[in-house]
Amino acid sequence: MRRATGLLVAALSMTLASCGGGMSLTSEHPDPPDKPSVTDVMDGRWILSAPNAPSCGMDFTAPAATSGSATPDGGCPERFYLSRRWQLADGTLTIVDADNAPLGTFRVNGDHFEGKSDAGTPITLSR
Repeated sequence: MRRATGLLVAALSMTLASCGGGMSLTSEHPDPPDKPSVTDVMDGRWILSAPNAPSCGMDFTAPAATSGSATPDGGCPERFYLSRRWQLADGTLTIVDADNAPLGTFRVNGDHFEGKSDAGTPITLSR
């Protein structure tokens, strides 16, 4: 009977520990939370970079998970000083001007975005 109870407790511990998001019954340390993807945390300050051009800061607000406003610092490469909004659809981040004309499109690459400007210049958006 004692062995059956021990096996039941071990099985229950392993089942509950695999649920995640809390304290493991087989460890004194909490399970690590899932790391948010870069697209989950658009809100805040980002740096826009392009080859042979000065980088510039851009502030993104994210009232919705898939769109928000973009406020560039002065001196941004190409026409990114005209940035007003951003949109995220199907894994592609697009920065647009006041007329909704695209200034550049990006795809997630690890903890940053890489893409091309509307003119075809490689661009990077990182923290």
